[in-house]
Amino acid sequence: MGWLAGLFPGADKVVHLGLYSVLGLLTSRALLLFREGPVLVRVLAAAMIGTTYGALDEVHQMFVAGRTAEVLDLVADAAGSLLGAAAWAWLVLRRRG
Repeated sequence: MGWLAGLFPGADKVVHLGLYSVLGLLTSRALLLFREGPVLVRVLAAAMIGTTYGALDEVHQMFVAGRTAEVLDLVADAAGSLLGAAAWAWLVLRRRG
């Protein structure tokens, strides 16, 4: 995402947030198909799965030439995962009435 850095400061963080929001939403969707357990627990599980994936991706980048691992990328990944998971849960609960 190096080309994004020139757009505006923190542009790559916005992309991380957006992409991981999709991951959080899809993971939440999968977990909410099962009707066992509280919705909040499943939303938090979806966010944790996304955050763990983001952490593993950052560790992986330490071993790739020309890439760096950044804590703020992981923060954006975690925020995106939680945002996406919560958005899907909100939509599901809203439809249920």
